[in-house]
Amino acid sequence: MSDQTDILNERDILDKRRGHPIPRAKARRLEHNGTSAYTPLLELIGDARFVLIGEASHGTHEFYKERAEITRRLIQEKGFTAVAVEADFPDAYRINRYVRAESDDASAIDALEGFTRFPAWMWRNSDVLEFIEWLRTHNDQDKDKGTRVGFYGLDLYSLHTSIDAVLRYLRQVDPEAAKRAKERYSCFEHFGEDTQNYGYLTAFGISESCEREVVDQLVEMHRRAAELANLDGRVSRDDYFFAEQNARLIKNAEQYYRMMYRSDVSSWNLRDKHMAETLVELDKHLTTRDRPAKIVVWEHNSHLGDARATDMKRRGEINVGQLARQIYGNECRLIGFSTYKGTVTAATDWGGPAERKRVRPALAGSVELACHDLGVDRFMLLMRNDEELRRRLREPLLERAIGVIYRPETERQSHYFYSAVADQFDALIHIDETTAVEPLERTSEWDIGELAETYPSGI
Repeated sequence: MSDQTDILNERDILDKRRGHPIPRAKARRLEHNGTSAYTPLLELIGDARFVLIGEASHGTHEFYKERAEITRRLIQEKGFTAVAVEADFPDAYRINRYVRAESDDASAIDALEGFTRFPAWMWRNSDVLEFIEWLRTHNDQDKDKGTRVGFYGLDLYSLHTSIDAVLRYLRQVDPEAAKRAKERYSCFEHFGEDTQNYGYLTAFGISESCEREVVDQLVEMHRRAAELANLDGRVSRDDYFFAEQNARLIKNAEQYYRMMYRSDVSSWNLRDKHMAETLVELDKHLTTRDRPAKIVVWEHNSHLGDARATDMKRRGEINVGQLARQIYGNECRLIGFSTYKGTVTAATDWGGPAERKRVRPALAGSVELACHDLGVDRFMLLMRNDEELRRRLREPLLERAIGVIYRPETERQSHYFYSAVADQFDALIHIDETTAVEPLERTSEWDIGELAETYPSGI
C-alpha cells in the first residue's frame, strides 16, 4: 500500500471520529501588513520572559518577516533585551557588536559577512538584513548602552572559529593563559579544518580525542572567571562572556562531532542541550538586579516545538522547546509557523547551491491541510488557553518540516512527522501560500527556480 493511501486512511479515521480538527471561528485572521493583528498574541505572551518563535522551513520569506514583526513589538512594548538564534555563536556575536554600536562594521551587510558556512542564506538574506538594520536604529536611539538589545547565536558548529576567539581574548588579557590554551587546542591541528573527519577518526578509535584538553580549558576559565573578567579593567564583562561561551561551545562541539557517527539521537540531543544551556547562560549574563532578561529565540519548529508532543519522544529525542518549558515553566511561550504551499529556498544536497524550489501542497492528514481547508489565507490559532482547540488538536496529525534540504520527490518520508499541535505550541501562525526567502548572493539555480511540473504528482 502506498504512503498516500495510508495517509488518506488515517485522515478518514480521524475525520469520522471527530470531524474537522479546527473550528473556523477559532482562526484569528491576520491582515497583510497589519501589525495590530498580533495584539492578541502579545496578550497570550503576557509576562513571559522567553518567547520561542519557530519556522516550518529555513528558507521562507514570510516566516522571517512575520517573526521579525512580532519581535519588534516584543522589544518595543514588552522590553525584550535579546534575540537568540539558530546560528553559530561567533558569527552572531559580530552582529551583536554591530547592533550595539560596538564594532568597526560600517553597515548591517558588513556585519553579516561572518556567515560563510553552508547554508549561508539562513542569515545572509534580505529579511534578516532589514531586521538587523532596524535593530541598530532602535539601539542608536537608546542612550543607555546597558539596555541596548543584543543578538546572539545558540548553535555549536563553529569549533575552529571559537578556538580562534578564545585565543584572541586570552592574548589580550593574559598571554600566559593564551599559551596554555593554544597548547591544549593544538590537539585539533593534525585533523585540519575538517571537523567531520575529526569525528569519524575519534569515534572509531583511529585517533585519540581532544576531550580532556577542551574540558581542562573550560575548567580553567571557570576557575578564573572573576579574575579574567576584571583583569586590569581592559576588557568588558561582555568580552569575558563571549570567550567563556566559546570555550563551552568547543567542549560541546568536540563531543558532538564524536557522537554524530555513533547515534543520530545522541548527536541531536547533545546539540539541543547545548542550545538550551546557552540560553540559560545568556539569561544569567543579561539579568541584572533591577532588570530580568527577556529573550526572543528564533529557530526551526523542530527545535522549538515541544518534542514530547511529536514523534521525537518515541525516538528518545529532546529539543530546546521541551527543555525551555521544563526550565522556565510559565515564563516560556512556544510559537510555530506553517504553510500549505508556495516556494522555498533550500538545497537538494548538503553543501549544494541555494535553489528556489516549489513547495508541494500539503498532504492529507496534515495540520497544514486542515488549516488550508478553513479558506483563510493568513491566521493564528491561540491554543494555550483555549480548551476546545487544545482538545481537538491533541490528536496526532502529520506536520511538515523543511530544513535546509528539500526533496519533494520523497516528501512523506523526508519531511513529515506526527505531532499533537496543541501540546507542541502555545500558538500556531498559518500562512497558506508562502514565498522563498531571497539570499543576498543569488545563484543561477535560485533565479531560474523550479517549475511546477518538475515534482511527481503521484507520491
